[in-house]
Amino acid sequence: MLQALKHHWPEYLMEAAELGIFMISACLFGMLFEHPNSTVRQAIPDPLVRRVLTGLAMGLTAISIVYSPWGKQSGAHFNPSMTLTFFRLGKVRAWDAVFYVLSQFSGGIAGVLLVSVLLRSLLAHPSVNFLATVPGPEGIAFAFAAEAFISFVLVTVVLTASNTPRLARFTGLFAGALVTGYIIFEAPISGMSMNPARTLGSAVPAHVWTALWIYFIAPPLGMLLAAEVYLRRKGIRRVLCAKLHHQNDKRCIFRCGYGEART
Repeated sequence: MLQALKHHWPEYLMEAAELGIFMISACLFGMLFEHPNSTVRQAIPDPLVRRVLTGLAMGLTAISIVYSPWGKQSGAHFNPSMTLTFFRLGKVRAWDAVFYVLSQFSGGIAGVLLVSVLLRSLLAHPSVNFLATVPGPEGIAFAFAAEAFISFVLVTVVLTASNTPRLARFTGLFAGALVTGYIIFEAPISGMSMNPARTLGSAVPAHVWTALWIYFIAPPLGMLLAAEVYLRRKGIRRVLCAKLHHQNDKRCIFRCGYGEART
């Protein structure tokens, strides 16, 4: 544990900052597109158009994080489910997984709290509600299935792209495109989380605990199932690393199959 902290603490802080930045972006765009006093909200009455714009904004945020210097070094998981999946695949060491998950939860909560301190009256409005993720009108079962499904697809795409040489450098683009599509089409069903730390980050200041278990069980379940399917199809040797973007000069703290990894 102490060795992991001593040598890998920069990556832990990066993971916290990455989800924190993602949540700050989500809160700001949420207020911009959904608060009734926003001029943008008033100019765009169609909720589908607003979701398209929100999806594009958050997809670009995710892509920017993956290809940022921090994302290139930490691997840009910013999601406990993703970290646990790569731990299952043997690419993340146990203590690194523990500290990644703790950092991600801390970063998600800190990001929303920061915006809340600065703009609480806007962020707390019922139309925004701290960007809390709750099941849609279809109910809990649909929300659970949707969260599991979108998580399954995300990891399937990430593993396929990141372990295919001609596609590897585009993994972040594929992931960002999925985030965009999910917000547009899936958000009305479950709120589009895929991330326990993202959901808890909103739930804490909002005090909204509605069906919280869905967002702690369905995303890791979907991602781990995708990993199992990939392993059965391709084998463990076809999983090279836990980074979403490895074509860079940043150090790699994982059990990396690229050869030039530095720990």
